[in-house]
Amino acid sequence: MIAILDVDGTLIDSNDAHALAWVDVGAETDHPIEFERVRWMIGMGGDKVLPLLTGLHENSKEGKRILDRRGEIFREKYLPQLQPFPNTRELLERMRDDGFELVVASSASDDDMHALLDQAGIRDLITERASSDDAENSKPEPDIVVAALHRADARPEDAIMLGDTPYDIEAARSAGVEVVALRCGGWTDRDLGGAAAIYDSPADLLQHLKTSPFGGRFMKKS
Repeated sequence: MIAILDVDGTLIDSNDAHALAWVDVGAETDHPIEFERVRWMIGMGGDKVLPLLTGLHENSKEGKRILDRRGEIFREKYLPQLQPFPNTRELLERMRDDGFELVVASSASDDDMHALLDQAGIRDLITERASSDDAENSKPEPDIVVAALHRADARPEDAIMLGDTPYDIEAARSAGVEVVALRCGGWTDRDLGGAAAIYDSPADLLQHLKTSPFGGRFMKKS
């Protein structure tokens, strides 16, 4: 049994910080970026966000410079202030104790993902990790979810994903994986249509775990 986990906005309250890092790098590089515009792109890979905001390709010299600098700004300026959502560690411990293998599938780079897991205090609970570095196409394409399945040697029907954005839902469903959504990333229930169930936060899911889609056929029988 595999629990595929998004990180940003799902386990740690970082979506606004990522958006602010984009605003900052835009100001540094003469590519004005409005917070309200980029905020709702968070959850997609940077390779998809960059051309939407600047018209630049990720493989161009300027595009690569912007992506690298955005990562630096995020890790240096914003990451140290971030906190996991309440009861995140308790939720993952409960999932692990119930027989789930915990696998991360994040559009973040390897550097950002490892830093986020450390900041959230949950890196030790994660069995496998798939990031944007493991996939040709980032979310909402299914590549990262498929990579997570391969790392865990699991079939789609043996996994369920936890995410917070429409991009998580589209990626999971395209990979044939059921998905549960959380509202704590800032999206509405309408935005999260397609999820098997929606909860407010990790704490809310923890409280209702037995009756959630993570229960029943996914939980280890006592």
